[in-house]
Amino acid sequence: MIKVCKFGGTSMADAKAMTQAKKIIESDPSRRFVVVSAPGKRFKDDIKITDMLYKCNKEVLECGSCENSFSLIRTRFIEIVKDLGIDLEIEEILKETQQAIEQKKSADFAASRGEYLSARIFAAFLGVEFVDCAEMVRFDRHGRLNDDYTDDKVASRLANVERAVIPGFYGKNFQGEIKTFSRGGSDITGSIIARGVKADLYENWTDVSGFLVCDPRIVPEAKAIKQITYKEVRELSYMGASVLHAEAITPVMKRRIPINIKNTFKPEDKGTMIVPNDQYKQEENQSVITGIAGKKNFTVLLIEKSMMNAEVGFIRKVLSVVEHYGVCVEHLPSGIDTLSVVLESEQLKNGVLTEMVNEIRENVNPDYVHVIENISLIATVGHGMAMRSGTAATLFNALAKENINIRMIDQGSSELNIIIGVSNNDYEKCIGAIYKAFI
Repeated sequence: MIKVCKFGGTSMADAKAMTQAKKIIESDPSRRFVVVSAPGKRFKDDIKITDMLYKCNKEVLECGSCENSFSLIRTRFIEIVKDLGIDLEIEEILKETQQAIEQKKSADFAASRGEYLSARIFAAFLGVEFVDCAEMVRFDRHGRLNDDYTDDKVASRLANVERAVIPGFYGKNFQGEIKTFSRGGSDITGSIIARGVKADLYENWTDVSGFLVCDPRIVPEAKAIKQITYKEVRELSYMGASVLHAEAITPVMKRRIPINIKNTFKPEDKGTMIVPNDQYKQEENQSVITGIAGKKNFTVLLIEKSMMNAEVGFIRKVLSVVEHYGVCVEHLPSGIDTLSVVLESEQLKNGVLTEMVNEIRENVNPDYVHVIENISLIATVGHGMAMRSGTAATLFNALAKENINIRMIDQGSSELNIIIGVSNNDYEKCIGAIYKAFI
């Protein structure tokens, strides 16, 4: 049996956390390949190493050197090595790292060094081989992961390696330069390695005991989810559940490799198992819904035009305008004479919203365009929702009892989720009402 383990930033934050991670790895010989993140926060007001490294790149671009910003990073890693009591020329490695950051002047390269240094140290601590993910992970000229090439590289590079520590978060682009995934991308690296070595299980070790039904900061008594499907995790992660990166599902899904979300600091907890649909056992989750997640700060463009449904190309023309401004569309609910375009408000700053609305008016000549701002999107997700009647009624009745006005409704064709739009002011109350109604 082969297990790939990924340890997050809190699991690499200091020597104590690394020692706990080592105990977990050594307790099971099948845990052969370990992917690590950069050191995270040790306490509430601490700064993540990755954030420090982005600051280093900014300082290099402004001053030509990152000595001031890198000094904090140097101190942190030297302290970890000293506390672990390992024989590693960390000061020389750090000197080379700083020089490379200053020479390359690349934000992606700078940010990647947190995982690189973390993996160098943890490999020495475990006494196993360090394998740089830059040797294996490749992106194409469009910035997308080159799946086939990467799989071949992972399989060949690790074929004769008994145990290894691998940094997450980055690879190389088609020009041979370091390129990172989006933040939290070490989850993706772990999934890629699991697929490449044909692992039996991908363990993702973090500081929580799996997925909870909803954010415990909103509902403190939120229950843990024992089992969940790939598609449900994709929906919840995309809508704000931060336990696992949404893109980490795809690589293992192709090979049907289960993921176990585990707690480094409570390894005895079973955590959450993420499985294919046909391995899902309904008795594990008696509730109709599996989870609730959401995000704040969206803007809805409500476009109305009489006989819109008879006008060929209407939606295409609207979306062409949105594309022209480089803005991603989140949702697109529509009626016979109406179209709602849901966009992240962050992308509409600096006059973009006004210009976009004016251009839509020019291109499609609508009866009117109404802009609704400060909207939150909340997804209620459940594998069994499509098979149960009355789910939507329960949801809407719960919100009506709390006097929450629903501004938008969108349900996917798979019936896996129901997404509603409410005012930002009702966000927390809405999640609490849904949890109470179903759980």
